[in-house]
Amino acid sequence: MTDIWTYLKSVPRPILLYGTGNGADKILNELNRLEIKISGVFASDGFVRTRTFRGFRVMSLKEAEALFGDFVALFSFGSARAEVIENVKAIMQSHEILAPEVPVIEGEIFNIEYAKRHEKELYEVYSILADEQSKKVFRETVLFKLDGNINRLFSCQTDEDEAFDNILKLKKGDSFLDLGAYSGDTVLDFVKRVENFGHITAVEPDRKSYSKLLKNTEGLEIERINAAISSKCGEIPFSFKSSRGSGKGGEDKITALTVDSLSSDRRFDYIKFDVEGCEFEAILGAVKTIKKDKPKMLVSAYHKSDDYFTIPKRVLEINPDYKVYMRHYPYIPAWDTNFYFI
Repeated sequence: MTDIWTYLKSVPRPILLYGTGNGADKILNELNRLEIKISGVFASDGFVRTRTFRGFRVMSLKEAEALFGDFVALFSFGSARAEVIENVKAIMQSHEILAPEVPVIEGEIFNIEYAKRHEKELYEVYSILADEQSKKVFRETVLFKLDGNINRLFSCQTDEDEAFDNILKLKKGDSFLDLGAYSGDTVLDFVKRVENFGHITAVEPDRKSYSKLLKNTEGLEIERINAAISSKCGEIPFSFKSSRGSGKGGEDKITALTVDSLSSDRRFDYIKFDVEGCEFEAILGAVKTIKKDKPKMLVSAYHKSDDYFTIPKRVLEINPDYKVYMRHYPYIPAWDTNFYFI
């Protein structure tokens, strides 16, 4: 097969970006690098306003249709909102709409050359996945990364309840280490699901998100820590941006902890790793915990292109007794795609 970038070079119709922001910037940068021209930018009605993006006036869909007629739309942001997904499905009835995959964290784009270079690793991971749904998720999301066909995501998505019921199967009294606790949403979800839950530690580096975490979990007897997670304890460079945009690197500093340091005097039954592209480093700092306790783990697999093979390979090197599952929650593009280690 060819990939979306090769396909776009041959498209005779106008190409428009649907959406603005960081994702659209990355997509437009790659299009410019490949000398693929776009003809305009449009946004959902509530986000049009009077503004420009990268020299293009931001239009409504109706304006774009009046000006260009038939065109190819490139979905250029990320969303799990039901109304956005329904709007995408509506646009699909009249126009071809694709979603180019660009890494959340800077790095290589998952194009056809990348897939060929890592074919062996991809097949190795596919072969060890524990159930058919995991294999379907892996297959369809890899193909989506290549061709941008959003229907592939619709075909393999499940909701969080399915993963909790069929994979995690958390039980009364289980303890939880939430890495990348954000505003406390996953802590609150855990509390609702687990009766008489055990110890909860929530770690969030971003100051704004940490403030929300404190407010939203007020009254719960849990440990809250404003720190980053890495392979070693110490102080690391950090960039404080806007909630989910914060991450490793930059001019600021933050204290970094390891999973092993947090679990040195306690056992966690379930650990969630969603640490904005530092998942692999976080696993390197969890070797003792993974070997000794074999906690159930959710590890985000969508921040970097090589997450799909470096993460499961490293976890199984540490503890080969894990079964590996994969799930994709409703989201465009293939974000909220996670490995589960049981």
